[in-house]
Amino acid sequence: MAKLYFRYGAMGSSKTANAIMVQYNYHERGQKVLMLKPKLENRDGADLVKSRCGLETECRFVEDISLEDARGYDCVIVDEAQFLTKERIRLLVDIVDELNIPVIAYGLRTDFQENFFEGSHWLMAWADTIEEIKTICWCGRKAICNARVVDGRVVKEGDQILLGGSSQYVSLCRRHFHSGELGDALAHLEG
Repeated sequence: MAKLYFRYGAMGSSKTANAIMVQYNYHERGQKVLMLKPKLENRDGADLVKSRCGLETECRFVEDISLEDARGYDCVIVDEAQFLTKERIRLLVDIVDELNIPVIAYGLRTDFQENFFEGSHWLMAWADTIEEIKTICWCGRKAICNARVVDGRVVKEGDQILLGGSSQYVSLCRRHFHSGELGDALAHLEG
C-alpha cells in the first residue's frame, strides 16, 4: 500500500539532495519517477531541481500535472513542497490513494516566523509518514528554525515567502533563533 511521506527539515538539511538521491535509487532499480516542484521555485530554472551540494535533475511543475499525468510512475517526488496549496497537497493524497503510487514530499515545516507554510500545514495533517531531516545550529544543537538574516541581523517581520538560499537564511536552534545570536553562522552568510 502506497503512502504519502513528508520529509521536512530546516534550511540546509539536504532535503533536495536527499530527494535527488531517492530518485536515483528508484532509477537504479529500473523504476520510473516523476520529480516535481512548485512554479514559485524558479531559482534554478523551470525544469531543474538543484541542491546546494551540486546534485541536480530535471523536473516538472506540480501545478502542470493532473492525476492522470501521474499514471505509469512508480514514485512521485516533490521538492519545496511547503510552497504548495491545499489543493495541490490534495492531488498528492489522491495520487497515493487512487493510483497506489508513493509520494515523497520534501520541504520546510515552518517559515522565518515559526508559522506553517500552507503546503506544510496540510502535509502535517494528511501525510501517512512524517520524517525529520536533521541539521545543526552553529552551536552544535539541532536546528529547527529558519532565520531570515538582513544586514547581519535576524529579522522576524516581512513577507512569508522571500526566495533565497544560504545568503539570506540560516538554520538555528530555538534558543539562538529567539535570542538572534548568529555566532559562526554570520561568517557563513558573509563568505
